[in-house]
Amino acid sequence: MRTRGFDVIVIGAGTAGMVAGAVLAELGARVCVMAKGIGSTHLAPGTIDVLGYAPERVPSPKEAIAALVEAQPHHPYALLGIEAVSDAIDWFRAASREGPPGYAYTGDLEHNLLLPTAIGALKPSAVVPATFAAGDALGLGRLAVVGIPQLRDFHAELCAANLRLAGVEATAISLELELDRADESTLGLARRLEDAHWRAYLSARLAPLVGFADQVALPAVLGLREPGAVHADLQERLGRAVFEIPTLPPSVPGMRLFELLDHTLRSAGGGLVVGAGVVSHRRGGDRVVSVDVASAGSNTTYTADMFLLATGGFHSGAITLDSRGEARDQVLDLPLAGIPAAEAPRFTPSYLDEQPLARAGIAVDADLRAVGADNVLVAGASLPGAVPWLEASGEGIALSSGHRAAHLLAAALGQRTAA
Repeated sequence: MRTRGFDVIVIGAGTAGMVAGAVLAELGARVCVMAKGIGSTHLAPGTIDVLGYAPERVPSPKEAIAALVEAQPHHPYALLGIEAVSDAIDWFRAASREGPPGYAYTGDLEHNLLLPTAIGALKPSAVVPATFAAGDALGLGRLAVVGIPQLRDFHAELCAANLRLAGVEATAISLELELDRADESTLGLARRLEDAHWRAYLSARLAPLVGFADQVALPAVLGLREPGAVHADLQERLGRAVFEIPTLPPSVPGMRLFELLDHTLRSAGGGLVVGAGVVSHRRGGDRVVSVDVASAGSNTTYTADMFLLATGGFHSGAITLDSRGEARDQVLDLPLAGIPAAEAPRFTPSYLDEQPLARAGIAVDADLRAVGADNVLVAGASLPGAVPWLEASGEGIALSSGHRAAHLLAAALGQRTAA
């Protein structure tokens, strides 16, 4: 069995884990991010939704978080504080500008943008890809929603009809393209649009159809590697604002987000190992000493001074519920918080109600330190106290807790070195 050593091992490669790894690497730590697979980025729309509902739609995340913290002292934002959320957003926007071309993000904590979803609902998001920004419903005029018949995961007529119900002057356009297959994916179209000749062809077919429009909405296919350049080129060719609408997974904007964070991590000297699921761990008193990771051929033992757990909750399978209703952390077997008492119900009959188990996660102290493990911090959906799908807060919690945990870990490493 091979052994490798680091200052910090981050377990989980979703937004929280990748952000934490990148920040730690920038702060000079020897860090390795490991995961059994890619995290939720490839399934998500690529926006940073800080707080969208509380419970009504939130116009200003900054103001709403202040009220949320007062009402819910065990919420992750209460542990982090508004300053940590703001610092994380500042770091992320800077990283997006300094990363690969075309990954820039815009937005802030002061107000949410209202962006169309694939079905035409308006979703509040605080920090978004620049290719989405012109879709803010508050600034929309006459809108052309473009569908491509071969792309069966996006229905322009449904999107436009629901946007009209929300007060947007939206018209569905069907763009006929000569493609060499009867159906096409968003990823396939994104790769095609990276070719300037294909963009010219698409623009020539589309321009006569959207002459009436102030803005043009396309499914999120504006390139994978350099969406900024693709976006700028299409706007120039069409002579009007263009924006993307995220579609069903696999998410092209989510892939771009992962690539951005991966680039930031590796550029700073950090490592990433995907396909490395933790199968066991060793302890020395109240400290985790090492983890054994399943890899091709044989297992590898990773040792570290500090660990960050960012593996998610029930949705990722990192926390499980057995047939007796007992919940357990599958990765490091850490104590949980937010679990109803043994005699209390685990679920309610209504699917869309907040479930009794919804706020479960790894038990932590005020510094994100796992209860029962002095050298393990927790971030992202592994934290207890939130209902991300109901609050539209998941990526905001992931970004801000990953960023904050990285700084806490770096400080702890400095203290150990000084000692």
